Amino acid sequence: MGNKEDIEKNIEINDENVDKNVVSEENTENASAKADNSADEMTAEPTIEEQLEAAKKEVEQYKDKYLRAVAEFDNYRKRTLKEKAELLLNGSEKAVCAFLPILDDFERAIADKTEDVNAIKEGMQIIFNKFNKTLESLGVKKIETEGKDFDVDFHEAVAMVPGMGDDKKGKVIDCVQTGYQLNDKVIRHAKVAVGQ
Repeated sequence: MGNKEDIEKNIEINDENVDKNVVSEENTENASAKADNSADEMTAEPTIEEQLEAAKKEVEQYKDKYLRAVAEFDNYRKRTLKEKAELLLNGSEKAVCAFLPILDDFERAIADKTEDVNAIKEGMQIIFNKFNKTLESLGVKKIETEGKDFDVDFHEAVAMVPGMGDDKKGKVIDCVQTGYQLNDKVIRHAKVAVGQ
């Protein structure tokens, strides 16, 4: 029987040890869970100072981007103004260079001491034709008016001619001043008389 009592005591001691181990494990688990929770709380919620610091950094980044964009736009604006001015200068340079040979022809014609009216007239006609060809090479063309319907996009009526008949009504009767287009843009309207 003594053996039975010893076994029961051992069982009780083992039960107590198991209970202690279970309690100890629970305490360890609780402690590690608390440590994890406190670590999560520390990483999950930054302090107000950290939030403020992060916001300041973000503001600085946006400010930097804004200043760069403004500077880039200002440089773009200056560059396009410079390019536009250069285009205007180069465009007029091209036109002037195209007319210099015609100016030379006029100088030669004036310097010539001929009394032959037909030779002078022929020379002027040659210079006139050269002048027109130069204008055409620059994109300038004459607005045709003869027999055309009056069109406010190309013509300016300076006179109305009554009694021209129904077939001439609204048509250009006479051109008082020639109009011109530069690359399909009207640069001077043709001044015309229109039938009524």
